[in-house]
Amino acid sequence: MIKSLTYLLLFVPVITLSQINTSSLDSIQKLDEVIIKTNSMFGSKFVAENRTGSAYYLSTYELQKLGSTDINRVLNAVPGVTFYEEDGFGLRPNISLRGTSPQRSAKISLMEDGVLISPAPYSAPSAYYFPSVARMQAVEILKGSSQIQYGPFTTGGAVNMVSTEIPESFKGIIKASYGSFDTSQLYGHVGGASKKFGYLIEFLNYNSNGFKDLIDDRNTGFDINDIIAKLSYELSSNNNLNQRLDFKFHFYDELSNETYLGLSESDFSNSPFERYAASQVDNMDAEQVQYQLTHTIDIGENIRIATNAYTNQFSRNWYKLDDVVFEDDTQKIATVVANPELYPGHMGLLRGELSGFDDNLLVKANNRKYRSKGIQTKFDYHWNGEHTFNDLEIGLRYHFDEEDRFQWEDGYDISGGIMSITSNGPGGSQGNRISSARAFASFITYKLKIDRWTFTPGLRYENILLEREDFGNDDPDRTGFELSRRSNNVNILIPGIGINYKLNNDLSLFSGVHKGFSPPGNQPNERAEESVNYELGSRFRWGKFSGEVIGFYNDYSNLLGSDLAATGGTGTLDQFNAGQVRVNGFEVLLNYDPLQTKSNWSLPISFGYTLTNTEFLTSFGSEDDLWGEVRAGDELPYIPQQQLNASISIDHSRFQINFNARFNGEFRTQAGSGSIPADELVASNFIIDLSAKYYFSSKLTARLNIINLLDETYAVSRVPAGLRPGHPFGSYFGLEYRF
Repeated sequence: MIKSLTYLLLFVPVITLSQINTSSLDSIQKLDEVIIKTNSMFGSKFVAENRTGSAYYLSTYELQKLGSTDINRVLNAVPGVTFYEEDGFGLRPNISLRGTSPQRSAKISLMEDGVLISPAPYSAPSAYYFPSVARMQAVEILKGSSQIQYGPFTTGGAVNMVSTEIPESFKGIIKASYGSFDTSQLYGHVGGASKKFGYLIEFLNYNSNGFKDLIDDRNTGFDINDIIAKLSYELSSNNNLNQRLDFKFHFYDELSNETYLGLSESDFSNSPFERYAASQVDNMDAEQVQYQLTHTIDIGENIRIATNAYTNQFSRNWYKLDDVVFEDDTQKIATVVANPELYPGHMGLLRGELSGFDDNLLVKANNRKYRSKGIQTKFDYHWNGEHTFNDLEIGLRYHFDEEDRFQWEDGYDISGGIMSITSNGPGGSQGNRISSARAFASFITYKLKIDRWTFTPGLRYENILLEREDFGNDDPDRTGFELSRRSNNVNILIPGIGINYKLNNDLSLFSGVHKGFSPPGNQPNERAEESVNYELGSRFRWGKFSGEVIGFYNDYSNLLGSDLAATGGTGTLDQFNAGQVRVNGFEVLLNYDPLQTKSNWSLPISFGYTLTNTEFLTSFGSEDDLWGEVRAGDELPYIPQQQLNASISIDHSRFQINFNARFNGEFRTQAGSGSIPADELVASNFIIDLSAKYYFSSKLTARLNIINLLDETYAVSRVPAGLRPGHPFGSYFGLEYRF
């Protein structure tokens, strides 16, 4: 199958225009696929369904229908997307697209309103900040060859979160909900526009006491605030020239009592929602500020130039238990929890069963500041030829980002299960360095549509300078007496081509081939991650059925792994060569509505399936607990082979009921082959969620959300340190008022 797919993909691009039947040129519609927005990748389901690569658009209606604040649950419906959970609320998701490494969503191009939004997407791409889906009006997922417009990560794909737009007239909304674990949400926005001026003010508060049990009923939840302000101004408006300025301000703060410390196998079996007493002071304190200015100019009907200038500042201190000391033997928490029988004294300290001495529990302040800024511009020119439709797009971006680490470690003892601080570590003693990146990126894509054929060749270029200044552990003032520097430079061309053939209005075939790329680290001469990726698919509609089927094959010549504390590593972020890897599979999406012709009723049914096969083709060893010792033939960890999602909705003019069922297949937590050892297994799970709405009027709506309807108890991962549970049964009731 793979050889056939490869041959077909290599053959299709060489078809010449003279071979194409031009008998139906009248079917070309003027500007039929040009819906250009400055903040989105494609902007509508229509455009997504007519791309030459795999694309999915979660609309405002779909997001409101789901009513979820957890991005993991929102992305369930999208084939080709896999993830593993961590905190149960989706605060820091671990997302994979087509088999990319999921840890901290660091291998996807993550954007908000078309701008890179990870704290430091080049120098430290782990997404410790992730935009809240509760304030989004759409989510766009792009896979396949046409994603080369959106780098730097081009292997798996891109995710763009589209925030609430300024309404055309005065409008507003207020939503409030409350439910299990004292979880509440308050959301509101108000905005409007006149002929020249528009505005939007938006607020979100989301908080919970958490569903885990900690000594003295301490809070294990979070409190998050989002404040957004948008302004727009029409600089000029006439038949030939339109100019507009858009300004966006975003402030985010988070306090979450989240920990890296999970549970041992036996403790998870007995009490899966327990948290060890030694995690009681663990806390994430984070803040993000974003400014974004967008200038758009339309020249006639065919040319648009959109330019974004942006700056993001993100700071966080994740204060969390890192080491346990028992009788002068210091061990990492991941080591202790994975081997409790070897470290009974250490486990006693974690559980709070033993009284310790000074500095028996070492809590690290993972204090970091991130800065990201840049300017990007996109030129789009589309026109109709005598027998063709054409669209030329050129993009340029200059970007700078950095991660500033200034970390320390404090000592605690524990007595009667209560921790007390016994020493304050010196600042910078556990990390005192600045990693940075300067990147120039450009791309050019050309869409040629002739009769039933669409061709989209494209080329991306990335020039990246990655640097690190390490001031050492004994220089908190950064005088530079033991300063060490290192750097790495990357230049790369990333080509791709996508092809779509529309047999009729109800059936199309598409294929593509493109180069996959992921930036390396700042170690001198470290190679980038590279691959060649293929896909072949079909979109179809037959009566009340619609859907798509896609096969994909990713051939890595050099996969990169990262040393992340979140995966049980040391947290240096250094990358290492994992060699050749093969990832292939297929994605299926089917939709059916037997009542779609009824005026007041509909019964939409959806089914999605993803098969992902992974295989290392070379052997190597690493110190990262996620990878371990790897042999050729081993499978990648944390990528389930099987994933299935099914939903059914009952829609009426006065109410709506939605059931969503998902099956996540088992996966291994370390690279390996054959049957999965019990201590490296995260078992499969089957979870049903329910959401319902009742419309009192066009303005007032009541909502009910139930998570994990059957109250299944299941594990979601074994990292960062021990087994972690998924969200138990939870019910949430809310009201929504529009004006």
